Amino acid sequence: MAGRSKKVVPECHKELDLLKYEIAAEMGLPVGQQMTNSDVEFATELGSIPASSVKEDYWGHISSRDAGAVGGAITSRLMKKAEEILLSL
Repeated sequence: MAGRSKKVVPECHKELDLLKYEIAAEMGLPVGQQMTNSDVEFATELGSIPASSVKEDYWGHISSRDAGAVGGAITSRLMKKAEEILLSL
């Protein structure tokens, strides 16, 4: 399959981003608005984050394991919500 798959509900992108940052905050991961200017300044000085790539949604300094944990938590919460909805029918 070439390229990205089409989302069933394209409007869900914003809500998934909110969920991603909520879970990252719960896990104590310094991403998005939580990453203070001093953290960014220090990381760019060390060269661990190229200054040109610092954005609000930068995740390059997060380990693959932590990023995967966020993805797993998103999937788990979505499955739990779907089960709750199905059980309430």
